[in-house]
Amino acid sequence: MNMKIAPKRWYRLIPIAFITYSLAYLDRANFGFAAAGEMAKDLNITSATSSLLGSLFFLGYFFFQIPGAHYAANKSAKKLIFWSLILWGALAMATGLVSNITLLIIIRFMLGVVESAVMPSMIILLSRWFTKQERSRANTFLILGNPVTILWMSILSGYLIDAVGWRWMFIWEGLPAIIWAFFWWRLVNDKPSNAKWLTQEEKQSVETALQKEQQGIKPVKNYAAAFKSKVVILLSLQYALWSIGVYGFVIWLPSIIKAAPEMSIIKTGWLSSLPYAFAVIGMLTASYFSDKTLNRKAFVWPFLLIASIAFYGSYLTGTSNFWLSFALLIIAGTAMYAPYGPFFAIITEILPANVTAGAIALINSFGALGSFAGSYLVGYLNGSTGGFGASYIFMSGSLLLSAIITLVAVKDSDRIPKETLSKAVA
Repeated sequence: MNMKIAPKRWYRLIPIAFITYSLAYLDRANFGFAAAGEMAKDLNITSATSSLLGSLFFLGYFFFQIPGAHYAANKSAKKLIFWSLILWGALAMATGLVSNITLLIIIRFMLGVVESAVMPSMIILLSRWFTKQERSRANTFLILGNPVTILWMSILSGYLIDAVGWRWMFIWEGLPAIIWAFFWWRLVNDKPSNAKWLTQEEKQSVETALQKEQQGIKPVKNYAAAFKSKVVILLSLQYALWSIGVYGFVIWLPSIIKAAPEMSIIKTGWLSSLPYAFAVIGMLTASYFSDKTLNRKAFVWPFLLIASIAFYGSYLTGTSNFWLSFALLIIAGTAMYAPYGPFFAIITEILPANVTAGAIALINSFGALGSFAGSYLVGYLNGSTGGFGASYIFMSGSLLLSAIITLVAVKDSDRIPKETLSKAVA
């Protein structure tokens, strides 16, 4: 970790970013546990409707990515995330109070709308604080909020549903986001020049280093010019296919495990947490060596390929050996999470700063479509076939295509000078 330039950045910003993103994942992923609990029975939710509810979040997430990222880039990521925290916490708590499916549909969609700008806003914020040599690790510490949260959320949600029911689970797990919003507002600054906790010399050293990185990249006219570039189009498609695997896994893993013989909701929670424990190790390792070598591609596609093979292995195993199939799911989960830091570093390093926000939002929007497809179709396939084999094949194929597209999209970006890349975008 590069600690030479303003080391306080790491201790101040990274824990805050981690906690904030953790709370976002807590309030989107706990639906899978409610679905595996008594929610479907209490609200008379069919398997098809359950699949729709699990995926509706991502439709709301898709439609408001670019406006949110544009606001964060041109106005204030700090202000946008502050209000997002309050609103998504309130919506998560409201989920525990619903009495009909129509209201639940509205809440799940609005939760996606409110959370849609969080990811691109966070990436933009960190890109204004950390240099190229630090960015993969900074992004990884942010995105670690995903597997780490699902790890402890899986255990906590199992106990909460068992002790107080799914309604109180949503209420208790939604409240922390509202409280944390006020800590966020007090502790975070949009850029180094606004930070009272840095000396003038530290502010200058960070901003000089960041400005120097952009000298070789010529700005392009607008977002439309960036959106037409081959690399942005391919990375959008790549991330959509990748997200099919990730969210088919995240949303439905509790239901897959709960279907095993003599499996309680508490035991389901503990077992569901294991893939995310290994995912943390994978993410930290991949980001460290990615920053060390500055070779982003080599720490993205191989992991996606491994995840694809692991899902296919689970398909071949079927129900004949639960523990072998579960071990393969652990491998798949670990491999899907490992490349996040290097992947998002690619975007901020090969595009001009004036369109990075829009490009991240576009790519993340396609990721939301993939997440919708993954969470809906995996649930649909599980319900319509009465097993998990079809969904394993679906996720395996999506990840294989994602790995192939990564090789094509990032084929030359590690070797091409920035001047050439900027011309390609323009």
